Amino acid sequence: MGTGRGQDTRPFSFDPDDAAVETAEEAKEPAEADITELCRDMFSKMATYLTGELTATSEDYKLLENMNKLTSLKYLEMKDIAINISRNLKDLNQKYAELQPYLDQINVIEEQVAALEQAAYKLDAYSKKLEAKYKKLEKR
Repeated sequence: MGTGRGQDTRPFSFDPDDAAVETAEEAKEPAEADITELCRDMFSKMATYLTGELTATSEDYKLLENMNKLTSLKYLEMKDIAINISRNLKDLNQKYAELQPYLDQINVIEEQVAALEQAAYKLDAYSKKLEAKYKKLEKR
């Protein structure tokens, strides 16, 4: 818009007072040197852009490679831990198998003690009955 009486903030408004005659210039072909310079500039910037893209991609692959190496190391550590756990579990199973006869003996002894305890209770009850009968007979 022009620089007339006031600035109109509406888009595409027309103020006849602001109308000015514009002169058109004939389109000229840019000079050969300008075209060459612009082409060189474009190719230089394109090369810089592509170099940056390739560098970023290369860095991404290096990062991925490092992550894969670290993951591989972690899995090797976990494998070693699993092997140790397996070995310890085998040792514990072997010790349990060695203790099993003793545990069986303990169970048998426990059953025998329970049976002996029941026999002792029965014997005690029988002896109390006998004592009661004896006292009853003694009183007569």
